[in-house]
Amino acid sequence: MAERPLWRGYLRLALVTCPVVLITARREKGGLHFNYINPETGHRIRMITVDAETGEELERRSLVKGYEFQKDHYVLLEDEDFEAARIESSSNITISKVLAGDTIDPLYFDASYYLLPDGDAGEEVYAVLRDALAKSGAIALSRIVLNRRERPVAIMASGKGIVLHTLHEEGDLLSAEDAFASLGRTKSDPGMVKLAEQLLERQADEFDPADTEDRYEARLRELIDAKIKGEGFVQPEEEEPPSNVVDLMAALKASLGKEKARAPAGKASVASLDEARSARGKSTKAPVGKPASRSKTSARKPPVKKNTKASTRKRTA
Repeated sequence: MAERPLWRGYLRLALVTCPVVLITARREKGGLHFNYINPETGHRIRMITVDAETGEELERRSLVKGYEFQKDHYVLLEDEDFEAARIESSSNITISKVLAGDTIDPLYFDASYYLLPDGDAGEEVYAVLRDALAKSGAIALSRIVLNRRERPVAIMASGKGIVLHTLHEEGDLLSAEDAFASLGRTKSDPGMVKLAEQLLERQADEFDPADTEDRYEARLRELIDAKIKGEGFVQPEEEEPPSNVVDLMAALKASLGKEKARAPAGKASVASLDEARSARGKSTKAPVGKPASRSKTSARKPPVKKNTKASTRKRTA
């Protein structure tokens, strides 16, 4: 296990206890970070903390946090106040409720973690709990204290292991009922729905992690590399946005014809969505390549020589 555990304790189901550790499933990839620079000198700037009313310069370590309970009136909180409100950390993740696997709206899922057995002694009970979750397709609910805050969590089997997802509170989310309150007055045409279903079937595929690439950051890295080398950046040509649909039925039929023509020669039929799901994990697709067509060259501007090591701290794009 390469990652350092964020939490160590026990996963409990009734009287069954398994020693476990928690590691983050999110890998820090060292995204692009930027500093504010004075373009006239190429020097970094320094942020100064001042009193908003008196203009007096202050040291950050002398400041306290305040909650504005009415306009320009604050209740001040010291470190001791935050400590007093802290939830006592527990060494147990106790399963309190078990749900069917499809009963939690994906909107509630927040951060993801891997739950692993802590040492050889826990591997047998870990395997039993993992396989029970996998065969039942169930999601177990519990709570955990991370970074002094108690979080509700969902626990489920995933391949050879168990994953844990922290959950948003209900009050954190705008309800679907409120979001879609103005919808529902328009009835869909059954014929158009059928054509749209055929379009979906023609585009059936399996999930490829390469499809999640942050293309903006990749392009921004190319631009930065070009500037460091004193070269111009060639911006890939964007596709023209489609015109407003006037005849929806005609657009659906035209789309079906376009997808049919795009299908590889000799392909007898297009896999259904169910077939695509069953093929999950067998993909041999190559990663998405860089755009081929290029145009629009930006003006060449050499980098500020003093800061060629490109400030990569602090502010994120």
